[in-house]
Amino acid sequence: MESATDRRLFWTTAAAVVVVDLVTKVIAVAMLARRPFEVVGDYVVLRLVYNQGAAFGIHLGDYSRWIFFGLAILALIVLASMVRSTRAGDRMRLLALALVCGGAFGNLIDRIRSPQGVVDFIEVGIGSYRWPTFNVADSAITVGAIALAISLWLEGRAHERAKEAGTAAS
Repeated sequence: MESATDRRLFWTTAAAVVVVDLVTKVIAVAMLARRPFEVVGDYVVLRLVYNQGAAFGIHLGDYSRWIFFGLAILALIVLASMVRSTRAGDRMRLLALALVCGGAFGNLIDRIRSPQGVVDFIEVGIGSYRWPTFNVADSAITVGAIALAISLWLEGRAHERAKEAGTAAS
């Protein structure tokens, strides 16, 4: 990441994710503490849940908070390395990494500020078939991870095509 435009894209996106995540969590705690709110019938419900574990309710006992705190720090270090090694102008990769970093940082803030765990409040499903409750940070991480996977896959395909073209020219 060399250009000022690239840096601005990354930091603006990551900061926006953190701010929107924190604001929505504060609102969720204030508004949903007493009762859930149906947005689209039973399909989309805002329901306050505290998650001490990780995605999908993975829990590692009494030390989950600190284990997942450490793993989030490690993930942010790896992501920072990926950001630094992203070639200039690769906006899709930078945007994807910004979403993942912003989401990871948003959930990390929750782990620091509350022993109750990460605030989750978006629940979707049909009848008894429910997706685990999530938040804005989780959504950013998911979208960013998918975009990052696509970016890496496209880069791999481009390298393969270039390698094949070089072999054919020989």
